[in-house]
Amino acid sequence: MNNVDKIISSFSRTTDEIFSLDELKSRLGSGKPLRIKYGVDVTAPFLHIGHAVNLWMMRELQELGHKVVFLIGDFTTTIGDPTGKSKTRPVIAEADIKRNSQEFISQVSKILLTKPDVFEVRRNSEWFGKMNTAEFVSLLSMVTYKRLISRDMFQNRIENDSDIYMHELTYPIMQGYDSVMVNSDLTIVGTDQLFNEMMGRFFQERSGQMPQVIITTKITPGIDGKEKQSKSLGNYIAITDTPRVQFGKIMSIPDNLIVPYMEVYTTLPLSRVEEVKQELDKGNVNPMVYKLELATALVERYYGIKTALLEKEWFMQTFSKHETPDEIPVVKLKENNITVLQLLKLCLPEESTSALRRLVQQGAVEKDDIKLLNANAILDLTKEFVLKCGKRSWFHITRE
Repeated sequence: MNNVDKIISSFSRTTDEIFSLDELKSRLGSGKPLRIKYGVDVTAPFLHIGHAVNLWMMRELQELGHKVVFLIGDFTTTIGDPTGKSKTRPVIAEADIKRNSQEFISQVSKILLTKPDVFEVRRNSEWFGKMNTAEFVSLLSMVTYKRLISRDMFQNRIENDSDIYMHELTYPIMQGYDSVMVNSDLTIVGTDQLFNEMMGRFFQERSGQMPQVIITTKITPGIDGKEKQSKSLGNYIAITDTPRVQFGKIMSIPDNLIVPYMEVYTTLPLSRVEEVKQELDKGNVNPMVYKLELATALVERYYGIKTALLEKEWFMQTFSKHETPDEIPVVKLKENNITVLQLLKLCLPEESTSALRRLVQQGAVEKDDIKLLNANAILDLTKEFVLKCGKRSWFHITRE
């Protein structure tokens, strides 16, 4: 099997569609280093393992000498990508955009190589910030209103009698034009970005460039087995989560996610994934066995095999004996009075308020093994206690 076939085979486990496969084979076989566009709007510097699917594919190409062009949409962030949005997105302050940009680079460096020969950072303010009105109108003149309004989220807003602002209609045009300006050969995106990236192919053809190949990747449900991973829903595994948190979150997933998570989020051989599927279908093995294998494989990918095995041992010792871990974080408080929700925010600052409220509503928050069912209840802080949050987080609460 040559290098091109190896890449196509490797990518198949996480690929949904390729536009087009023949073009991809031709580009990979040309011997020319490809420019891989990876664009982000910097509304919030948050990447989970769903985003990482695309990053790991790019990493594989980097190791073969291809370059990722990390395109920070600092200009388009001020407009707001309407993808998946039922209403207009608020404007992001310039200072926040700069801060979020740096955090994004820090997070992607956990996966991507950042050496200059395989990693280039660009910002689309480089061209849109200098573009005059006549140039921009010329860009708009290439695209019809009918084509833009055909996009599913715009159609949904029309059906729901919701507003669509003109600046939102320009967003796919601007994202598409980014592909021209960075001379993109390939982009790897979620299926929700296909419309915008097809616009990129369109503008590249109109500009005399070879159109970029588009690979769309599989999207799996979040760890609750319902909606796709989202910070607001709290159903995600962040790439910056500690190995213990990553391991614990995997152990909480529904059984029906074991096989798709193995396929998409690990490097376990596909032959092994098929074996697990067959065993689960037969119902002869406790699914917990395979969750342990999945959790170990996922943590290994981000933190190495040694850490993964230590987390597996810790998890088995802790949960098989139903014990509170010996070493848990200590949270020291100055306050005399604090609500359950306020305490949870101190212990789990990365979680949204809505996600913390859901933990309480689900009976997943305990004070010394007593469930706390009212997020607004005032806690007695005269005595220290152990706070348990969900299935995998404990905190020793004490006074300063």
